[in-house]
Amino acid sequence: MLGFNTLNDYIYGVDTVSPEKRSWTMAKVKNRDTGPEKIVRSLLHNMGYRFRVQKADLPGKPDIVLPKLKTAIFVHGCFWHRHPKCKRATTPASNTEYWNPKFARTVARDARNKELFEADGWRVLVIWECELKDQGALRLRLLNFLEQPTTIMRDKS
Repeated sequence: MLGFNTLNDYIYGVDTVSPEKRSWTMAKVKNRDTGPEKIVRSLLHNMGYRFRVQKADLPGKPDIVLPKLKTAIFVHGCFWHRHPKCKRATTPASNTEYWNPKFARTVARDARNKELFEADGWRVLVIWECELKDQGALRLRLLNFLEQPTTIMRDKS
């Protein structure tokens, strides 16, 4: 098979590190308290909002929850969550048979979670990692979204 030892190597690529090293590396990948999440939480806190973090009993474990406003905020990485028209949402050139379905599942899961919240009367805001470059604009976006009447408002993200 073109120089590959196993079908797994052909499909997923040949790993250049040991399984133990790969496991250690992947264990270091954060799924909460990331830098982007901390920036958004700091902005919200400085704006006077109080919130909960990573509510496991809600669909998709939103990064930030403002229960009094029935608002869930997801802070998405542009690469993993496929921010449309963003230069960070690139697709790796190799192993596209793996990456494309993985990205599609993530986008579908995000849409499903948003629908579940909105069906229950919650508002959902998606903040993209690239938006953190301009914190003044992000602060204004947060303020505009959170100060809207609490009737369901669909975010255009």
